[in-house]
Amino acid sequence: MKSENIDQLTIQKLINYLVVGHVTADLTKAGTKLGGTVTFSGLTAKALGFNVGIITSCSPDLDLSPIQSLWKIIKSSHHSTTFENISDGVNRTQYLYHIAERLNGDDIPSFQHIPEIIHLGPVANEVDINILGSFPNSLKCLTPQGWMRSKNYDNLVQRIKWANYIDALHQADIAVISVDDVQGDEELIASMSHEIPIFVVTENKKGARVYWNNDARFINAPEVTFVDDTGAGDIFAAAFFCRYFHTKDPWEAGRFAVLLASWSVKRKQLDGIPSADEINQAKTQLLGQ
Repeated sequence: MKSENIDQLTIQKLINYLVVGHVTADLTKAGTKLGGTVTFSGLTAKALGFNVGIITSCSPDLDLSPIQSLWKIIKSSHHSTTFENISDGVNRTQYLYHIAERLNGDDIPSFQHIPEIIHLGPVANEVDINILGSFPNSLKCLTPQGWMRSKNYDNLVQRIKWANYIDALHQADIAVISVDDVQGDEELIASMSHEIPIFVVTENKKGARVYWNNDARFINAPEVTFVDDTGAGDIFAAAFFCRYFHTKDPWEAGRFAVLLASWSVKRKQLDGIPSADEINQAKTQLLGQ
């Protein structure tokens, strides 16, 4: 494991949003781009004013310059987790070629000041859910897509059942999934929503539904010109977690996250990270509702 060459105790005092999972090497027509939940969610949380730390694993040759502003602990790996994503804004085909080293409790440092938000963001079943046990007083957030993925012999990503999802959801406060993660299984969605205080299901360009306190509300997304939705779900999740942390209002957090995620698909890859103007515009729209 290696981390930034600065006083760790000083930095750890500042971290209030910690995200754990693999950065990814995303293969695109324009070359290899940095991706993964820790990248998109981490940069979104930073744009929203949080001091962000990530714990990840990748090969030493992966270009991490896009996240140079984030505090990092990196578990060295022979390979970086490598994806190829093909999407038209509604349907996505994914290929998974390599997976970096798994992350577990031994990879988590001791924090003198516990981060206010802990976000587990697996992309390839690489994160141990029991990491949450180290953060009993944090807002515990999940984007569990990576626990519902496998690949076949052709490296094509396939959806699988999330083993022990009830136990995992019981350990967390908020989870965000996409309707595609569960292949549109409404019975499973209903079951999951009863196992955790706040449960959110994104539905691509349609918007998202938020389950809370035995109620559910659908939030429509604005119409936008689609360019690329890579990372949009991770942007949504971080925006939701951060807004909920400040307001304790899941409905408002959902509206805020839908706006930022929808606007993000008008740009490619990491250019979709919310700008200061977009964040202010989203807040202004919420005030007018």
